[in-house]
Amino acid sequence: SKDVQATPVTAPAKYSTALEAATATAGGEAEGGGLAQTLKVGGYFGLWYALNIGYNIYNKKALNIVDLPWTMALIQLFAGIPYVMLLWATGLRKAPVLTKENIKNLTPSALCHLGTHVGAVLSLGAGAVSFTHIVKASEPVVSALLTAVFLKEFLPIPVYLSLLPVIGGVGLASLKELSFSWLAFGTAMLSNVASASRAILSKGLMNKPIGENLDAPNLYAVLTMIAFAFLLPVSLLIETPGAIKTAVDAAVSGGTSLSSLTMISVLSGVYYYLYNEVAFLALNAVAPVTHAVGNTIKRVVIILASVVVFGNQLTPLGAAGSAIAIFGTLLYSLAKNHFK
Repeated sequence: SKDVQATPVTAPAKYSTALEAATATAGGEAEGGGLAQTLKVGGYFGLWYALNIGYNIYNKKALNIVDLPWTMALIQLFAGIPYVMLLWATGLRKAPVLTKENIKNLTPSALCHLGTHVGAVLSLGAGAVSFTHIVKASEPVVSALLTAVFLKEFLPIPVYLSLLPVIGGVGLASLKELSFSWLAFGTAMLSNVASASRAILSKGLMNKPIGENLDAPNLYAVLTMIAFAFLLPVSLLIETPGAIKTAVDAAVSGGTSLSSLTMISVLSGVYYYLYNEVAFLALNAVAPVTHAVGNTIKRVVIILASVVVFGNQLTPLGAAGSAIAIFGTLLYSLAKNHFK
């Protein structure tokens, strides 16, 4: 990505894409380059999947040890901040230049970024990793609904029809999900609403000044910092220092060492930030159709990995529902791209 020139800029179309890419929601443009480019993109996708699996596993392990989803979400948002601050301080990455107006313009998107993350962590804490990702597969349904309501933009009938397998599949999987809970379902849907809203808000940024040196990774870093600042007081209010100490003491009494818990929590944060950093590299390097296929495969890989690592059983009906829902998300992405 190219840095913005050292003058205040508004967010043109490419920054709308950068905002979505920075939060792992949009694909970029296809690039040529032959074998070297293919290997590079393949490396990005492989790393993206590996880091994403690592995040989901360590996040769930941490939540299994201590029931502190708000604190865990806070740690994960904070984890990437020292890393990116070091890059800025050493000049390895150009530091963004922001005014109060820029921060104000970016705050609604940062709050949606926060809602997407917190909703997912709450869901992952309340149910199986596989179930959260099955429900998260229904995000296109939420996105289509919000786009129609708030932007008055309507999709062709075949695109809406492609959402039926998503709705049916999620319903089928939920019906026979062994670890079903309304909390897990509701917070995963909250994450979907926040994520879809974030994409809609990014379009509203297209003619607003957002700052200097805001390529996709810097934009993602700034959104994460704003989200962390908003989450900090809320998290400490819901899970007070006393409650955190009680939960940690109980975990240590139960046989988990403090160093092990710290390591697992920190790793969940490091994996979270890095998988998002790599995601924008992967998604910006390919066409939307490749992005759609890649996103679909990613969800399948995470579900399978969680089943292997945590031994979560999928009933035959649940597995069928999962497959239908995930196939539906791919169908929707392909249909939407075809009818552009």
